Amino acid sequence: MKPPPPPSTRPSTPGSRRRIGALVLATVVLTGVAVGYTVSVSGRGDNPAVAEESFELAGPRLYFRSTQEENGRIAHRPTAEQAPDAPRTTGGPSCDRFHAAGGTALCLQRRPGVPPRAYAVVLDRRLRETRRVAMPGIPDRARVSASGRMLSWTMFAVGDSYAGSSFSTRTSILDLRTGYLIKNMEQIPLIVDGRRYHAPDVNYWGVTFARDDNRFYATVSSKGRTRLVEGDMRTWSARALRENVECPSLSPDNGRIAFKKKTGGGDRGRPWRLHVLDLRTMREHPLAETRGVDDQAAWLDDDTIAYALPREDGRGTDVWTVPADGTGRPRLHVAHASSPTPVR
Repeated sequence: MKPPPPPSTRPSTPGSRRRIGALVLATVVLTGVAVGYTVSVSGRGDNPAVAEESFELAGPRLYFRSTQEENGRIAHRPTAEQAPDAPRTTGGPSCDRFHAAGGTALCLQRRPGVPPRAYAVVLDRRLRETRRVAMPGIPDRARVSASGRMLSWTMFAVGDSYAGSSFSTRTSILDLRTGYLIKNMEQIPLIVDGRRYHAPDVNYWGVTFARDDNRFYATVSSKGRTRLVEGDMRTWSARALRENVECPSLSPDNGRIAFKKKTGGGDRGRPWRLHVLDLRTMREHPLAETRGVDDQAAWLDDDTIAYALPREDGRGTDVWTVPADGTGRPRLHVAHASSPTPVR
């Protein structure tokens, strides 16, 4: 795969020039984005993601962030097991967000400080740390392509003028084969309604990769509207497909996308409902889960969607599942858990 040209060689947009000219305070944050780096971590002593020697990626298993463990350590259990309190095997690294596929894992770790900062930590099959990327912000989304080659993560950031005192996002893409890191994908050429789109408030989040490691989907937000975009790594371009699609998750058969749609009917300040979009027909249907879900759902298989919801007692989250075809009902799958990640 030919990587896109470095962001510094691409022409800046009018929006980016205005942003740079208007933001003095945010320069600290944006400079941190510009110098995010990937390094070998052999011999590092600054609290890397550490798993117990016997804990590794192997399938079929469901991996998840166990909120029963100190610092949210990763645990696993059999994929087919649906008893919410079934025994789990613990001993994984401590992560705020986690995802794994193809013998590669991505662990997002938040670190204290002002402004907030975090590490995107790359782990091998034995969950040994091989690389890390330092980024400002708060961990939000993490995804690894099916082959384990392509990684993406989203951080919440602060300081942008168009966002005022609210959060905006920074989404990165890392190609492990070439080592090429796109620190912030905001400058990807975007086509909306057949025309090149420019705006100072463009934000991306929630990348999900196709099997070919070239095509990807993500959410783009601008001027109060969210859209599903289809991206191409080889040409480094993206086009908008549909409005009101957030946090897409591509099915194992690559034919459907699970996503959260803003309906205004959610609970606890989560105005989204899970839907599934057929990419061939572009028809969508709601899932049987009617509670507001603020998560990037995961496909346990071609028929089942998994996602995290806050617990009724307010102490962490649980992982629930629901059929992908809109039938059935939600079922509690793993108690005290988040970041559900099937390893096949």
